[in-house]
Amino acid sequence: MDIPVTTAIRALRAANAEFEPQVYDYAEHGGTDRASHELGVDEHATVKTIVMETDAKKPFIVLMHGDCEISTKQMARILGVKSVAPCTPDTATRHTGYLVGGTSPFGTRKPLPVYAEATIFDLPHIYINGGRRGLLVKIAPGVLDRIVHPVRVSAAVPG
Repeated sequence: MDIPVTTAIRALRAANAEFEPQVYDYAEHGGTDRASHELGVDEHATVKTIVMETDAKKPFIVLMHGDCEISTKQMARILGVKSVAPCTPDTATRHTGYLVGGTSPFGTRKPLPVYAEATIFDLPHIYINGGRRGLLVKIAPGVLDRIVHPVRVSAAVPG
């Protein structure tokens, strides 16, 4: 199977990270539900990468379980700002270099602060985007910690 060599895959290789590429048939607006179904894995272990911004337009990334939503009120409280919201797809691409649906926290165009739902680190492994639509990488949460250094937060609401 041909694995696309994306900026994220290059970043993982450069960090000597252990990862297993997982290719699936991407569908527009399929989300983690589609990815987990296609790969036969638990959606809770499928982690979505959401590019958000504060009311002052400061971008950041939130990593969240696929079967949960992000409490924007809680994220605003954590960041000490008035409000946060997801970026538009064009803005997200401008910040990360990735198309929405293929956004990875690894190898972003510019370094962005990363916040990760704390319970992600309780899982033995996670499936997270590898920098292209239809490409996830299976990694241990410790790899995420070592490369991205996310701040652990508690901002999940049931999806």
